[in-house]
Amino acid sequence: MAVALDLIFLPLTFYLCVLLRYDSSTPQLFQMYFWIILAAPLISIPIFIRLGLYRAVIRFIDQKIVYVVVLGVTLSVVCMAALATFTHTVHLSRGVFGIYWVSAILYVVASRFIARGYLLKVDHGGGNAVRVAIYGAGHAGMQLASALRAGHEYLPVAMVDDRRELHGATIAGVRVWPAKELPRLVKEKQIREILLAMPSLRKIQQRAILESLEPLKVKIKVTPPIASLVNGELRVQDIRDIEIEDLLGRDAVAPDPQLLSTCIENKVVMVTGAGGSIGSELCRQIVLLSPSRLILLDMSEYALYQIEQELQGILKSKNLPIEVLPFLGSVLDGAKCEQILRTFAVDTIYHAAAYKHVPLVEHNPIQGVRNNALGTKVLAQAAVDAGVSCFVLISTDKAVRPTNVMGATKRLAELILQAFARTQQTTRFCMVRFGNVLGSSGSVVPLFRKQIMAGGPVTVTHPEITRYFMTIPEAAQLVLQAGSMGEGGDVFVLDMGEPVKILDLARRMVHLSGLEVRGESDAPDAIEIEHVGLRPGEKLYEELLIGANVEGTQHALIMRAQETELPWDALKTILVRLEDACERFDYQEIRALLQHAVEEYAPQCEIEDLLWRENRDAGMYQKKQENGREDQARSHLKQVI
Repeated sequence: MAVALDLIFLPLTFYLCVLLRYDSSTPQLFQMYFWIILAAPLISIPIFIRLGLYRAVIRFIDQKIVYVVVLGVTLSVVCMAALATFTHTVHLSRGVFGIYWVSAILYVVASRFIARGYLLKVDHGGGNAVRVAIYGAGHAGMQLASALRAGHEYLPVAMVDDRRELHGATIAGVRVWPAKELPRLVKEKQIREILLAMPSLRKIQQRAILESLEPLKVKIKVTPPIASLVNGELRVQDIRDIEIEDLLGRDAVAPDPQLLSTCIENKVVMVTGAGGSIGSELCRQIVLLSPSRLILLDMSEYALYQIEQELQGILKSKNLPIEVLPFLGSVLDGAKCEQILRTFAVDTIYHAAAYKHVPLVEHNPIQGVRNNALGTKVLAQAAVDAGVSCFVLISTDKAVRPTNVMGATKRLAELILQAFARTQQTTRFCMVRFGNVLGSSGSVVPLFRKQIMAGGPVTVTHPEITRYFMTIPEAAQLVLQAGSMGEGGDVFVLDMGEPVKILDLARRMVHLSGLEVRGESDAPDAIEIEHVGLRPGEKLYEELLIGANVEGTQHALIMRAQETELPWDALKTILVRLEDACERFDYQEIRALLQHAVEEYAPQCEIEDLLWRENRDAGMYQKKQENGREDQARSHLKQVI
């Protein structure tokens, strides 16, 4: 079709140029230029074919086609002028060729872009295209607008930017507006999504913009950081849904290379709980720091397989000569742990293996005590016996003034390592304590996202509950650096920023999904937020420090806490009795021993172990039956008397 149109309009364009040059039309003039008018398409079209002009897909052409058109028209005009000269047609005016050069360029370029506009209009005319506004009128915004207009899924109807010099301008066919106009634009132009196309923004700046967009209750999507874009080009597939990490995230402090590599480079490193959220991220970062070997230990076959395969992929893609050894097993298996540590001469252990889900551990306290506390003691003893240099425990903010079994067992694990640090000089023990990590197994964020996608309700335990949050990569990076600063028995606390109210978190996630909260709106698709009450062992807020004795370190986000300890002799007796109580399923003794070891432990619920509750309820039922039979016997005896 393009060839046919050029076959018609190129000679017509040349004839019009003759009219423009001579300002008249006579039979003699037409006869003089007749053969060159016919030659115009016969010369131009083969050149255009050679340059690939007809291979361009009209929907996806951009400004690069102008270069091809200018080159093609220039070559064709030169050929036509040369032909006229060699045939000694001296009556032809050079001005006609100059006018034709300009006119032909305008015709070819304009015809392509008019066709492109028509096709895009047809694509978007079905009403199915999502009407979007692009926040950011810079280079990324221009690329995104062009990419969207070439497709048929999105229709950019407005661009927004905070720079005054751009207001009123048109970029990629879309007008630029100030940010304050967004509420009006959303209503008038029926905007359904806002795309944040500012990949070079710092986290704190992006968070401020997202917070300003939240009241619009329009779905927000963002571009990834500029460093992660392919060849610096922004594509439609790079746009992703807004994540709560974008709203709660903060600018990361550049890591200290010396701190990162001290306990890892050219050393044998072991990660327990390697398939978990924190353990797996530790493994990903460790393999990039050139250990000689990385040993993985996990009880879950599937989780261990997943992280081992992922690490092998990383090593292969980056051509790293690091040996990764996966081991199925538990930290409670002291003999196996010591065999692994001795056989491979492990230098550093990152102990991330633990049960961390508060209600589950509350319902299974014996497993929590064994895995979190006694398992830490077994692994620590194996580390000392095998001559491990450094042992880093991944702790939690729930260990501070705990109200649940999980927090109490993690605090007990800290006390165990502090006691080990004071009784030997072989292994340097330290602990790193931090709050919730976004996206971890059991985290509230994936649960909220799933509930919103299902149409609600979003379940919040209590309207006043607050939590600290940090991204998994940042937490793992800080753990690696804190482990290098330990002197023995140190408790490091990560700066988690400001605590976040979970109710506000739920509302933000609903709003940033383009939906509204029921009660704030009567929309049929509004999401209900339901308060279900605190679960066993939960408290309204978490803390990172037991006391006020804290000091800074050489890293801005890592603090060192000085907290109470228990001497090993006293702690050893408690652990022996605790292990015996677990063997006897004596839940009341277990709770009493935890309270004795962890003075701050203040349970906020009864014993919630499922076996204990069932046996207790069955015993109470049996006792009621016995009492009932006794009452019946007394009544019968009275009647007889």
